[in-house]
Amino acid sequence: MGEKDIRIELDSSDLRVFTQGLLRELRALDHLLHQGLIESGVRRIGLEQELFLVDDQWRPAPVAVQALERIKDPRVTTEIGRFNLEFNLEPLLFGGNCLRLMENRLNELLDKVRRTVRDLGAEVVLTGILPTIRKSDLTLDNMVPSERYYALNDALTRQRGGSYDLRIKGTDELRVTHDSVMLEAANASFQVHFQVGPDEFARLYNIAMAVTAPVLAAAVNSPLMLGRRLWSETRIAVFQQSVDTRSAISEVRDIPARVSFGREWVDESVIEIFKSDVSRFRVLLGREIDEDPFEAIEEGRVPTLKALQLFNSTVYRWNRACYGVAGGVAHLRIENRVLPSGPSLRDEVANAAFWFGLLSGVAEEVDDIRKAIAFDTVFTNFLAAARHGLDAHMTWLDGETVTAQKLICDTLLPLARRGLQVRGIDAADIERYLDTVEARVDSRRTGAQWYLSSLAGMGEKGTLEERMAALVAATVERQRHSRPVHEWDRAELSEAGSWKPSYLRVEQYMSTDLLTVNEEEAIDLVANLMDWHRIHHVPVEDNEHRLVGLMSHRPLLRFLASDEARQADGPIPVSSVMVTDLVTAGPETTTLEAIELMRERRISCLPIVKDGRLIGIITERDFMRIAGTLLEEMLRD
Repeated sequence: MGEKDIRIELDSSDLRVFTQGLLRELRALDHLLHQGLIESGVRRIGLEQELFLVDDQWRPAPVAVQALERIKDPRVTTEIGRFNLEFNLEPLLFGGNCLRLMENRLNELLDKVRRTVRDLGAEVVLTGILPTIRKSDLTLDNMVPSERYYALNDALTRQRGGSYDLRIKGTDELRVTHDSVMLEAANASFQVHFQVGPDEFARLYNIAMAVTAPVLAAAVNSPLMLGRRLWSETRIAVFQQSVDTRSAISEVRDIPARVSFGREWVDESVIEIFKSDVSRFRVLLGREIDEDPFEAIEEGRVPTLKALQLFNSTVYRWNRACYGVAGGVAHLRIENRVLPSGPSLRDEVANAAFWFGLLSGVAEEVDDIRKAIAFDTVFTNFLAAARHGLDAHMTWLDGETVTAQKLICDTLLPLARRGLQVRGIDAADIERYLDTVEARVDSRRTGAQWYLSSLAGMGEKGTLEERMAALVAATVERQRHSRPVHEWDRAELSEAGSWKPSYLRVEQYMSTDLLTVNEEEAIDLVANLMDWHRIHHVPVEDNEHRLVGLMSHRPLLRFLASDEARQADGPIPVSSVMVTDLVTAGPETTTLEAIELMRERRISCLPIVKDGRLIGIITERDFMRIAGTLLEEMLRD
């Protein structure tokens, strides 16, 4: 996606030309494979680090473009959001001190980025999903102003034919409708690459899929999204749904998502993956075909296969097959895309070491993974890991089903150690990184668990916004010291700093757990709701969940005491009593504006509405509660 000549306005002729070029490059790749023109016998590793930028209130800081201008390092680049950055390390030969070297280079580059963004009033956070991110941050205004990102959004949205629906259920439930692919900007990953030879690709790719689940279970770090407790690695669900181009009609057809684990094992060659994807997914983006791959081969040059690489960049397998050219030599890589950013650099490299070790270790002991475990079992393990982390139950090669924690500690860590030893990795580094994984798994203190236990420890103190800010502040502080997550103390509410940033806008503290009634229901229900739950206001919605009225306790009491109520023949509908001359506000309304509005209109309740639908409510009680908390803090100080 780094190319500048990407186009989305493809007429039928452009589409045919690009598709024809894509198919020709597939044939060229097949030729390269059969003629032995792709590098073999060399093992390299690499990585891509994604991160968030936050301001002094621990919220997304949209300064990535300015930061990039100051950093001036080709290894650092933008991601889709103005509050994201990504950097890529040079490939390393797999052996010796490569793991320690990887961590050292990550530290050097991260320190460089930190110093730069601090001059812009920002901080760096390594995490899979930023706890303080809000839906209002995920707008096109916060998309990096780049034609390639606009092109991707337009192409995916056009093919989907409507809004994006995010539906995730964990301890809490999240239901969000969004108008762009910017939901993707809520994710940050730590992607690792493993170079393989063409003859071993199928075997190692299948092993990579088999070991994905336990590696993910040990690495989970994204349990929160928009204040909800969801999956242990919520990124998996968010990313799949954020770029899903399938419309509602697709539900009756077996149409794969552009983000997927895959559908089956690879039998012989990497070409199977590319052919399958070209067969199943439409071309989203195009570019000029400025190279004939067969002419390049005849002239002794290695073709870049830019059309194939562009197409491949719009199909998001969790284990992605990659073709590349480095130093004039073609090579193949397996890219692991499931690992989250964070919690610490040590944890990230430890996760990578675990994956590298399992690829090598399983390859030493298992000739054909397809004969040892069913593909459906591997996929089931993957979903369980994303949802439940170390609590997931997994079936391994012996057919026994155990928890991920037991499988990792008893079987897979020893296997990974042997795999790294076989590749000549320094013994001290094997101990450093795999001991980190073992300590984390044995103590059950993953990044996801740290977030959830910290949140639970705060209880109902402060607002949800303050608790989320405390989590981010604590993450930043602990990442400065580079200790792995299993050694972290829990976050405390006091780490959020000043209370003021958590009360600037009504969306930060409005009540979202709402009791509402339909306009056709009886007012008796309203009276009981007010009595049972000790509330003074009940919003009224129509059948489309649009806010159409409001019931308040004083008008209701007056009506119930009136002659009209006593003389009524049968239950009285809400619609005949509710207030319809409503005063509402949007979620971005400032607290001062809300106070002034409620004072001016002499109302004690302010419904918060977006696109005509009720999303929250604030009342005088909320302001009394906030005032009481702040007064108590001030008096204690």
